[in-house]
Amino acid sequence: MTIDPKVTQAIKDGRVPDDVTAAFLSESKDAPAIAGIIFVTVLTSIVVLGRLGSRAFLIRRFGIDDTLTLMSWISYIPFVAMSIWLINMGSGRHYYYIQYVMDMDTVELSEVVDFAAHIIYTTALLFCRISGLALYYRLCKLHDGLLTSIRIVFAVLIAGYLPQLFLLIFHCNPVTGLWPYDWQPDADKYTCLQWGLVYSVNSGVSLLCDLLLFGIPIVMLRVLEMPRRRKIQLGCILLPGISVIAISIARLVLVIMGQWEADQSWAYNPMLGVEVSEIGATLIALSVPGVKPIVDRFVLRKDPSKGSTGDTRYGKQSNNSRGTALRSLNLRPEHSVLGSRDTSAEGGRANFRSANQSKDNQSETSADGILVKVDFQIKEDSPRDHSSRHVL
Repeated sequence: MTIDPKVTQAIKDGRVPDDVTAAFLSESKDAPAIAGIIFVTVLTSIVVLGRLGSRAFLIRRFGIDDTLTLMSWISYIPFVAMSIWLINMGSGRHYYYIQYVMDMDTVELSEVVDFAAHIIYTTALLFCRISGLALYYRLCKLHDGLLTSIRIVFAVLIAGYLPQLFLLIFHCNPVTGLWPYDWQPDADKYTCLQWGLVYSVNSGVSLLCDLLLFGIPIVMLRVLEMPRRRKIQLGCILLPGISVIAISIARLVLVIMGQWEADQSWAYNPMLGVEVSEIGATLIALSVPGVKPIVDRFVLRKDPSKGSTGDTRYGKQSNNSRGTALRSLNLRPEHSVLGSRDTSAEGGRANFRSANQSKDNQSETSADGILVKVDFQIKEDSPRDHSSRHVL
């Protein structure tokens, strides 16, 4: 093992106790942590920028969810840069390295950067989650029950963000960006909450928010009426975000290790990697539907601007493409927004007429950019409507 020159110098200066070896102080997990962070960041950027490009140039509709996703990504990049900076300063080395090898100016700088980075981290996650809610709102805007649920989750996200932010800002009295160790000069000037306590509470709130956010697609799949095979296909588009919940749990575990284990800082690099992955996985999960038009255009060689149904039991449709916009999918009868039997039949006839509209109208109905191949039918109460062809 190569001995860190800073460790050698600290030993020469007499700052290191005799029972702490140079080999121990030179141990580092910096390189794999930085490599993992860069990989996740590049992957996230490719998916997010692909989604934004798809929405802007293929679908040609850029909604508020896309704007929020862009804001999330813009916040994400500085957090990644600050995470790598913290690692390079030595924040993820052994606790004794921070205490005996790092100079006091670097220790204080690392504490301030950590403080600022986690304000950015918390804010970026909020933008991610609200962009997800905006996406779900756009897809479910005809379903009152789901819209109410989305509004409630939005209120919970805001209510959860504020205490997270205030805990970070006011963790010490008087207010400071430092997280002073007991051995730091002037540490007795501050009365502070424990770093691990603040981050554990914030991690718990973050986990709750992820459970609520990524529970919405499960409810959407429950109320959508379509064959099981089609639900599985749709689930592959809407449910990757469940992996974010596992990442949130991992972060909570690492925060606990970072505060209450003897070698506190040794878990810091993995925690930063998990935090970068949490934002990245959230952005990727919410961007997968928006990337699908790129796959349709350049891989499947389909025109994503056209959305129509394929063959149904009512007959062969006039178009060859069988994609349909997710927001136009039929809902289970108990959740249906079609209303009474009269409005259902009228809606079916109106939709049939809309099939003969111009290409511009077809583009409008499918412009959401989430095209799901699906064959289905409207359940009718009147026998006379069974012979009609319906296009949703």
